Amino acid sequence: MKCTSYYPVIMTDDVAGTAAFYCAHFRFRPLFTSDWYVHLQSTEDEHVTLAILDGQHETIPQAGRGTVSGLVLNFEVEDPDAVHEACRAAGLPILKPLCDEDFGQRHFITADPNGVLIDVIKPIAPSADFAALYDASALPS
Repeated sequence: MKCTSYYPVIMTDDVAGTAAFYCAHFRFRPLFTSDWYVHLQSTEDEHVTLAILDGQHETIPQAGRGTVSGLVLNFEVEDPDAVHEACRAAGLPILKPLCDEDFGQRHFITADPNGVLIDVIKPIAPSADFAALYDASALPS
């Protein structure tokens, strides 16, 4: 199977509000908008996309309908400090403060209106112990 695209789809009961959140705080724009589905694209990278879907829509099999739970979206960015400040200034919840992790990330965690965790990350050099666990090609340069 050759995959030509991959993106998460957040199932929610507030399609418009969830789409507006990602547009306002994470620089997405809508490519398709209906009352039951919105397809978003990053204004900074056309390959970064995200979809918002009414969790009760008929296209979802009955057994799979509902709303999102247990999801973390990772956004790798160039400047997590600036994103952290913008999120804090906008009143978004900061669930994990900005910090450097020994496993090789500078990051913080916030959440969208559905409770989806958003981990804003910049890869950094890991400690020696963690560096040994990485494939050499995956280490930040």
